Amino acid sequence: MTMAGDVYASNRGLQWSVRVFGWCMLIGLPIYFFNNYLIFVQGWPGLAPIFGGGEVSTDSWIQLSLYFLGLVFAIVLVRRTSGRHLRDEAAMITRFNTYLVRAAFWAVFLVGLVDMSLSFLRIEGLLPYLIGDELNVEMGRAHFRGPYIHIPLIVLSLLIALRSRTLGFQWLALLVVFAELAIVLSRFIFSYEQAFMGDLVRFWYAALFLFASAYTLVEEGHVRVDVFYAGFTNKTKGFVNAVGTLFMGITLCWTILFVGMGSKASIIYSPLSNFEVSQSGFGLHVKYLMAGFLAVFAVTMLIQFVSYLMEAVADYLDQPGHHDHEASLTG
Repeated sequence: MTMAGDVYASNRGLQWSVRVFGWCMLIGLPIYFFNNYLIFVQGWPGLAPIFGGGEVSTDSWIQLSLYFLGLVFAIVLVRRTSGRHLRDEAAMITRFNTYLVRAAFWAVFLVGLVDMSLSFLRIEGLLPYLIGDELNVEMGRAHFRGPYIHIPLIVLSLLIALRSRTLGFQWLALLVVFAELAIVLSRFIFSYEQAFMGDLVRFWYAALFLFASAYTLVEEGHVRVDVFYAGFTNKTKGFVNAVGTLFMGITLCWTILFVGMGSKASIIYSPLSNFEVSQSGFGLHVKYLMAGFLAVFAVTMLIQFVSYLMEAVADYLDQPGHHDHEASLTG
C-alpha cells in the first residue's frame, strides 16, 4: 500500500508539474507580445537592465513581474482545476488552437481576394472611378492598406471563425491550384500577367504550409524518423514524445519568437512594424503579413506542442483514453 501510494503521489506530482509548465508556456505568449509592445512602441527598457547590468528602472521590474504573475496564475489555475485530466486539458487546448488556425485561414483567404481585387483595379485604372483619385493614391500605400483594409479583414476573420466549424486548408490548397492555373491560362492564352497574380499564389501557399502544421501534428502527419519507435509500448512512446516535445518542439517555437521578434530589426517584427511590401510595383501589399506567418506558425505550434506534451505524459502514466483526442482540428 505504501509503494502504491508513493507511485500515485509521484504520478499526481508529475501531472501537476506538466500542467503548470504547460499553462506557463501558454500564458507566457501574450505576456511576451505585450512586453514587446511596451519595449518597441512605448519605449520601456525591458528585462535587459536587470540581467545584463546597467541602470534598472521601475519599468523593468514591472515587466519582469508580469512573468511572475503569469506563473502565479498558472499555479492557481491548476490548483483550482486539480480534478481535470491531462487528456481533457489537451483537448481543450487543441480546440482553442483550432479556432486560431481557422481564423488565420479565413484571414489569408479574405485578405488575398480583397488585395488582389484592389491591385487589379489599380493596374487597369478602374479604381479612381470607384473611390476617387485621393483614395486611389492612398490604396497604393501599404501604411494605408494595412491598417484600413487588412486589419479589419483579420478582425472579421476572427468573428467568422467563431461561427465556422470547419478548417479551410483543404479549400485553400484548391485555391492555390486555381490561382496558379489562372496564371497559366492568362499568360499563354491572353498574354496577360501581373505581379499580383504570382504574389497571391505565394501568399496562399505560404499560409497553407505554415498554418497547417499544427493540424498535421494532431493527425501525426509530420514525417517521423522511425527506426525503433513503432515497436515501443504506449508508455515508452509517451516518454519519447514528451522529451522530444520539450527539447525540440517547444524550444524551436520559442527560438523563432525570440529571434524573429527580439529587436526592432528582427526578421518578423521589422516587416510587420513597417508594413513592408515587395518591389514589384502593383503587386499585393502583403509581404509584411507573410513575415507574420512565421509568428503565427510558432504560436500555433507552441500551443499544439503543449497539448501534445500533456497527451504524451498521459500515455506515459498509462491513463485511459489513448488517441481519443485525434478527432482532428476539424471537429
